Amino acid sequence: MYLEIVSPEATLFAGNVTSVTVPGVEGEFQMLKDHAAIISLLQEGDVKFEGNAPVSEMHASKFAKGSNGKTIFHITSGTVEMKDNKVIVLAD
Repeated sequence: MYLEIVSPEATLFAGNVTSVTVPGVEGEFQMLKDHAAIISLLQEGDVKFEGNAPVSEMHASKFAKGSNGKTIFHITSGTVEMKDNKVIVLAD
């Protein structure tokens, strides 16, 4: 599936991933390929994803690698939309 992480300033990440975990306002949840369409508000926490797509050097300082191999991006709030195997995270 395809993931885009977008901030007010720029697209911070775009690429193919195998899973995305987000901090929903009702709790953390994970999306995998063929997940049902969803739109949700996000609270402060970490967006975590797995995949082979590299983070651009321009934005690499905003991402961290977890001990489990997942890439981590911290947000203060935002929204997520999943539809047709495309996940868009609008992050603040």
